[in-house]
Amino acid sequence: MIKRLTTHITQYQFVRYVIGGCTSAAVNLSSLYLFNSVLHIYYLLASMMSFSIAFFVSLTFHKFWTFGDRRTDNMAKQGSLYLASSLFGLCMNTVLLYISVQHFHTSVLIGQVIAGGLTACCTFFISKYIVFRKQPLSDTEVLDEFL
Repeated sequence: MIKRLTTHITQYQFVRYVIGGCTSAAVNLSSLYLFNSVLHIYYLLASMMSFSIAFFVSLTFHKFWTFGDRRTDNMAKQGSLYLASSLFGLCMNTVLLYISVQHFHTSVLIGQVIAGGLTACCTFFISKYIVFRKQPLSDTEVLDEFL
């Protein structure tokens, strides 16, 4: 029964995207703790190291599982595009968090949930239609996909 439920839930691409993102976030936080608190690496360097590890976990998860792209001949291009998408997501998340806290007076945690959710939705579509697209789409096909 659990296997059937898991298969049913993970049939949705966005659910797989969220699971991959949460896994990547857990790797980021775990490795940050390990590098900084256990190995006593300076926190900014530890953060960059953790981001790098989590980035590759996320890229691998999304390429092969979320979007089912098994090709390896285009890894460098996709990796570059995914890094650009991730950095865009970081900027977007920061701006949305700032707006939420400074202008709507939410708590930081509530603001982060809102910003993170909106950013995840946006970067999902960037990943699906730009980074890991199966084949080039014409302008009308892209429009049809959204409608």
